Amino acid sequence: MKDIQIKKLIADEKKRQKSVINLIASENFVSADVLEALGSELTNKYAEGYPGKRYYGGNKIIDKIEQLCQERALRLFKLGPMEWAVNVQALSGSPANVAVYLALVPTNGAERGKIMGMSLDQGGHLTHGHKVSITGKMWQQIPYGVDKKTEVLNYDEIKAKAIAEKPTIIVAGFTAYPRIIDWKKFKEIADAVQSKSGERALLMVDMSHIAGLVAGGEYPTPFEYADIVTTTTHKTLRGPRSALIFSRKDRKSGNGQPLDLDKKIDKAVFPGMQGGPHENQIAAVAVALKEAAAPTFKKYARQVVTNARVLADELSKLGWRIVSGGTDSHLVLVDTWMEGKGISGKEVSDRLEKEGIIVNKNAIPFDTRPPADPSGIRLGTAAETTRGLKEKDFKKIAQRIDEILKKS
Repeated sequence: MKDIQIKKLIADEKKRQKSVINLIASENFVSADVLEALGSELTNKYAEGYPGKRYYGGNKIIDKIEQLCQERALRLFKLGPMEWAVNVQALSGSPANVAVYLALVPTNGAERGKIMGMSLDQGGHLTHGHKVSITGKMWQQIPYGVDKKTEVLNYDEIKAKAIAEKPTIIVAGFTAYPRIIDWKKFKEIADAVQSKSGERALLMVDMSHIAGLVAGGEYPTPFEYADIVTTTTHKTLRGPRSALIFSRKDRKSGNGQPLDLDKKIDKAVFPGMQGGPHENQIAAVAVALKEAAAPTFKKYARQVVTNARVLADELSKLGWRIVSGGTDSHLVLVDTWMEGKGISGKEVSDRLEKEGIIVNKNAIPFDTRPPADPSGIRLGTAAETTRGLKEKDFKKIAQRIDEILKKS
C-alpha cells in the first residue's frame, strides 16, 4: 500500500487486536479467505437489482456469486428453496431489520403499525422499535422484557400484552439476553394475536447474536416457527459485516392468499432502501457460510458455549452477580454495580481496557443507572474461542478480571 498513513493505522489496529483479550460479544475474527474475498476485484462492480434482473451489464459472474451465497445460506440452516427465500444484499443488521418493517408494517397515520420487541434496557436491540431508532420513529414499539425476579422471559405476560396491543409484527431476539429463547412459545403468541382484519401477527426472529450457534447445533433453530429470520453474518457466524433476511414463501393471509413476504422484502431492500449491493461483501459471506458448514465449526460452536458457561461460573464464584444466574449462549451479562457495592459498567470497561481486556459496558434489566454509565458489562466468548482458548483459559480470564477490578 502506498498510503503510508492508512497502512500504519491498519498495522497498529492489527497489532492492537493481537495484543488484547477480546470479550466483545458482537465481535469475532474472520479467516484469511474471508478477507481475500472482501478485498477482491468484486468491489469494482455495480450490480443494482437481483440475479437475472440487473440494471447494469457485465453481471453474469456476479449473478453466480450471489446465487451461490443464497444456496449456501439455505443449506447451512437446512432450509428448502421451495419453502424459504433469502435476501443476501442487506448491508448490515440494522438495515436488514428496517427493510423487513418497511415491507410488512404499515406506516401511515392511524394505520401506523406496531412492532413488539424486547426493550433496549432489557436486552433488545435499537432496531426492535426503540424510540431513538428510525424503527421507533416510523412505527410504534410495544416493548416487552424479563421477569424482575428471574431475569428471564415471562411468556404469559408477553402473550397477554400482545393480545391486548395487537402488534403487526413480533420480534424475538436480543443483543444482551444470555438464555435460550423458546421459539415455539413466541409462535403461539403470534398466532394468538388477531387484528381487526383477522390477521395474526407475523413472527420475526433476529438471530444476529446466535446465528453461528444455531448453525453449529448449539442453540435451537427458529426456522420451524418464524415467518421471517434476520441475522448479521459476523458475531458467532464468524463472517464479514453483512446481513441475511430469510422469509417463508408459503406464508398465507387469513383468507388464504399468499403474503409474498420474500417479494415484498426484496423490493424494500432494492429499490426501497439501497442501490447497488456490495458484491465483495456477499462473496465474503458465501465463504464464511461454507466455513460454517464444516464439521470443525460444530466443535467451535460447542466450545463457545462451554467457555461462556465457565466464564460465568468462575466470575460468580469470585463474587460477581451474573444476570439470570448463568448463560446458554456465547454471552454473559454481569452486574458489576451490585446496588452500589461494586463498580459501574463504564469504570469496569475503562479499567479492563488499560490492562488489555476489551469488554463493553451494558445495561442490566431494570437498570437505574444512565445508559452512558450503566450497572453492568456484556462479555462474549466467540472471538477468543476462535483463537483456540479453552475452559482453563477462561477461568484465568475471569480470575484476571476479578484481580483488576478488586485492586484498590
